Amino acid sequence: QVQLVESGGGLVQPGGSLRLSCSSSENIFFFNVMGWYRQAPGKERELVASINVGGVTNYGASVKGRFTIFRDGPKKTIYLQMNNVEPEDAAVYYCYARVPSQVTWGQGIQVTVRS
Repeated sequence: QVQLVESGGGLVQPGGSLRLSCSSSENIFFFNVMGWYRQAPGKERELVASINVGGVTNYGASVKGRFTIFRDGPKKTIYLQMNNVEPEDAAVYYCYARVPSQVTWGQGIQVTVRS
């Protein structure tokens, strides 16, 4: 069974940077798509960024130009580099990995934005 483990969350100041990591128990090129969603209190889960097996990336409108998703195959890890963080970025961030028949989720990691 695939396991995804997020790390790197925590407290960041507005305008600051943070890097999230998602380590997979399986070869990340096994998945069609990997990426990040987030959910803030009282809001629906929304797509933050994704990267497909071919390396094509996709970003949510609110993070485009500020966040970057990238991967390290040998480390079986994807990353979310968060720059110029805004208070609205505060949420629980979830890593996911998708194959045609299944989506696997990480446990989620908290990002808090506060001065």
